[in-house]
Amino acid sequence: MGLNREIVRYTANQRLNHWLIALSFVLLAVSGLALFHPSLFWLSNLLGGGTWTRILHPFIGVVMFVSFFNFARHLWSANRMYSRDWAWLKATPKVISHQEQGVPEVGKYNGGQKLLFWSLIVLMLGLLATGVLMWRAYFSFPVEVTRWASMLHALLALVLMCAIIVHIYAGIWVKGSVRAMTRGTVTPGWAFKHHKIWYRKKVRNTKPDEL
Repeated sequence: MGLNREIVRYTANQRLNHWLIALSFVLLAVSGLALFHPSLFWLSNLLGGGTWTRILHPFIGVVMFVSFFNFARHLWSANRMYSRDWAWLKATPKVISHQEQGVPEVGKYNGGQKLLFWSLIVLMLGLLATGVLMWRAYFSFPVEVTRWASMLHALLALVLMCAIIVHIYAGIWVKGSVRAMTRGTVTPGWAFKHHKIWYRKKVRNTKPDEL
């Protein structure tokens, strides 16, 4: 690989999958908020009204769950946590202040991205489980179980929305990150600055998934 050529970070299929997850998330956030509180019920108009919102919300949830885990299975090995990742997390204040000295080198993903990855997996599993317990059109559980599932589902959804907001902010804050999910490539300079271990592997034409 030439040093001046752009580096492939995500394939076309991975990018398509990512944006399907993003679209599903937006639709779920809108419909979920509409169902959560009467003051937000007007949001249901975006999905065709209250009835359609109630019908579509769980199906969109299944689409997001399947899409996310199809995306995640390709990134599983690249998100294993190592000692350098925990060291990176401890050095987060330096990262935020753009200091490079004392910040460990990272592979394809840094400690913060990996922590978000595993958090999303837990949240997705929790939302699926509680969603099934609430899906009374197809499943029947005791009322108390459904009530507790509804409360936990709302809490998990809130945490997920906060996590996605952080994800979006970080993607915008680190210039050059967004293009990885729009064009699929990053510049060698960006890769070397933010993901040195991954960059060296790409330069050596080795498998891009980090150790």
